[in-house]
Amino acid sequence: MEKEECSFCISVNTTWCAGHCLDLVYKDPARPNIQKTCTFKELVYETVKVPGCAHHADSLNTYPVATACHCGKCNSDSTDCTVRGLGPSYCSFGDMKE
Repeated sequence: MEKEECSFCISVNTTWCAGHCLDLVYKDPARPNIQKTCTFKELVYETVKVPGCAHHADSLNTYPVATACHCGKCNSDSTDCTVRGLGPSYCSFGDMKE
């Protein structure tokens, strides 16, 4: 986790819903086929303080934590529906700090 105004990246452990759900073998040509993914049904938000922030910067960063999952269409209004993310060890500041 990182913020532009701060010089550190920190690691947080969280739960999330991910992966593809089983698809039907028989596909009805009259209905559109939408691949369902494992996505959140319920979530809460947790907040951490990112160290190394400038005095005028907000050092708090809030992130979602899934508390329940279900199979459904990915909602791009609230979720990053990309096929591949940057990965858990990505940090634009170089070495990851904790």
